[in-house]
Amino acid sequence: MISELEKIDLIRARLGVSYKEAREALERAGGDVVQALINLEEQGRNLGERFQARGQEMAVQIKEFLQRGQSYRIKVKKGDRTVYEFPATIGALGLIGALASSEIALLGALGTVAAMANKYTLEFERQEEKPEHERTGWSEGPV
Repeated sequence: MISELEKIDLIRARLGVSYKEAREALERAGGDVVQALINLEEQGRNLGERFQARGQEMAVQIKEFLQRGQSYRIKVKKGDRTVYEFPATIGALGLIGALASSEIALLGALGTVAAMANKYTLEFERQEEKPEHERTGWSEGPV
């Protein structure tokens, strides 16, 4: 007869789960090792499917965000003169970088203080959507 510890070790070796997970699965299966393995595999598959679905959903949201951001521009201005202009998505990526790294956040804060001291301003502008023939370089009129 196989001891409970040996059953748990068998489940852990097959699926790479913790002792706690293996013991709980074995208890839910009434001590049946094969049923515990089946239950854990199904649980893992369901979890993997949920992660995959959530990842696909996030990819769609990021793609939509990037597409919307292309229609907006950020302008760095000093008075009426535009010093620098870039798509809003670049600004968003910079913000994400600042959140991920304390060094980038410190540089961003120092740059902001310097810009404010020199009276630079930020202007957000939405670009008008161009007709298809203007985006591709084709004209509709006679050649």
